[in-house]
Amino acid sequence: MEDLIRSDDGEAVISEGNYKKSVTRKRFKVLQRGCRGKKALIEYASLPEDIRIRFEAKYGDPEKTMKQEELSLPYDLDAQSFFNEYILPNGGHLPELKQQEYTINARVLNALLDMQNTQKAMRRACNNNTPVIWSNVVAVSEELREVYGHTLPKNVARLRDKLRTYSKEGYACLVSGKFCNDNNLKITKEAGRLIIALRRSRTPVYTTKQLFDEYNRRAEAKGWKPLSSLSSLTQFLERPEVKPQWYDAVYGELAANRLFDRRQKTLMPSMRDSLWYGDGTKLNLFYKAYENGKLVVKTAFVYEVMDAYSETFLGFCICENENFEAQFNAFRMAIEYSRHKPYEIVTDNQGGQRSKVAQQFFASISRVTRPTAPYNASGKSIESAFGRFQHEVLSRDWRFTGGNISAKEAWKINRDFIKANKDSLYTYDELVAAYTEARKVWNALPHYKFETAHADLYLASINPEAVPVSELDMVELFWIQTDKPSKFTSDGITIQFQKRKYTYEVLTEDGMPDMEWRSQNTGREFYSRFDPQSMDRVLLYTKNAMGYRFETVAYPYITVHRNIQEQKDGDMAFIRQADQANKEERVRRHLENYALEMEHGVAPEQNGLHTPSLMTVSSGEYERLADTIVIQPTTEPIEIGEYTKQLSNIDYDPLSALNRL
Repeated sequence: MEDLIRSDDGEAVISEGNYKKSVTRKRFKVLQRGCRGKKALIEYASLPEDIRIRFEAKYGDPEKTMKQEELSLPYDLDAQSFFNEYILPNGGHLPELKQQEYTINARVLNALLDMQNTQKAMRRACNNNTPVIWSNVVAVSEELREVYGHTLPKNVARLRDKLRTYSKEGYACLVSGKFCNDNNLKITKEAGRLIIALRRSRTPVYTTKQLFDEYNRRAEAKGWKPLSSLSSLTQFLERPEVKPQWYDAVYGELAANRLFDRRQKTLMPSMRDSLWYGDGTKLNLFYKAYENGKLVVKTAFVYEVMDAYSETFLGFCICENENFEAQFNAFRMAIEYSRHKPYEIVTDNQGGQRSKVAQQFFASISRVTRPTAPYNASGKSIESAFGRFQHEVLSRDWRFTGGNISAKEAWKINRDFIKANKDSLYTYDELVAAYTEARKVWNALPHYKFETAHADLYLASINPEAVPVSELDMVELFWIQTDKPSKFTSDGITIQFQKRKYTYEVLTEDGMPDMEWRSQNTGREFYSRFDPQSMDRVLLYTKNAMGYRFETVAYPYITVHRNIQEQKDGDMAFIRQADQANKEERVRRHLENYALEMEHGVAPEQNGLHTPSLMTVSSGEYERLADTIVIQPTTEPIEIGEYTKQLSNIDYDPLSALNRL
């Protein structure tokens, strides 16, 4: 009864209520009722078929179990371990069913050998030389077959031969020689090396049939047994331990790496600005251009910067090819959008990134900068995101170029349609505008994982370790400083960037040339720092032993039309004002220099000579301008303006006037 209704070792065969009803209805025979410590016993043979089926499903066939107890086989852990670890010629392991089969066969053979050895020992003990009675051994083998289901030979001679081989060779003789068709692959180690070498050959390149013929030709010359079929050759080349030895030569190292190298399983960032990817690729839109007067269809290149967490496109630069300038502009746009520095930047180590300038730049905008191997799409999720961007956004435009050749689907395009509508293709400027709009569409699309728009996901996230970027940081990060100083002359200071010259000068608050600053710095050399995207001003620095020191800001040199016809409002007034400032500066410089000569007794008038007058400055202008200039010599404090004012009431004679100072 207990075996039928117990459920602590699995589902009960029948419930206790069902058992009581079956007893009442006499569905089976009760041999002993349960009472006073005795267990209720039921005759197994009287059980109905449905109960017996459930019983055997749970406990097994009791008759077979009893027989196994009568014909018990000792376990052989060594045999079990041997077949579990056995390596086949193709490098694989035995299937589990074969492992169990061979282990049972080994246990049966162990029992039969014990039986054989016992018979021999008993005969020797009785001085009996009669042979072993093999009919008894075979009879026991068949009983064990019925109980354990072993697969040893039924024939007496073959069983005796298997016992003899087993006693000499051990467990290995039980593995079938036909396993994995090993008997058909008569390829030795030396022959295998020749086949692999021929498969790797590039001069010439062999087809499978040609390789088969060439191997058999060489095998015959070497006295080896030739291959009998192409399938045996193909099967050998496809072995897991053989395939890596030729695959790279046939399909390339990158393909071999993708097939055989272990891939890292990584988790994506959980916040914005933790990881930015930068990568360059073809901009998959056609545009039109004119070369030598002929309309041609062209494509451009784009460098993109993407936040790995949200897959938001942060910055880009359209260019002819990937270089540091494109990377610089794209990352600048990304930081302007983010207003934070990324914690980590990952790029493909191309486009001049190994230069010292590039390394310093990336180090200044992030804590960690590391490269991934080129062409390793699985190492940069931006490759996957850009593929989806092409498929979901760019492919809507009839000017779409189709997918990249490395994509799983190289989306087909109607080239005849493109050719017939070349005149309607984007111009370059229209291409830039269309791509800018396409990026906005992508950033507004829902993220494939979070189902929130890329841009919204990015803006809603907070990275406590991302460093905010100020306006001063923007200058430090993205403004370029000249390697060599330039001299500030009467024509201003000129710098050259991208084969173009830019001239600047220092202005006062009201936008006029700063004559006072010019008087102190004309002829001095300055290093310039400027914004390459605007060039609307430069910061001037001097350099000493302590490093660079900021001096002032210079603005584009003011220019006006020489001809009156093209002058704008205010140009003539500026010309007059600038001319007047020049005259004032000349008079001031003349008076200061002459005062210095008089102070030290080297003036021409102090030595019987005459100081020449200023050219292009009339006596009236000199007197008027001198009134506004104050000179303070170090020996006798005197105001030149006051003195020249007195002289202005007499005849204009600057030499005699100055001689009286």
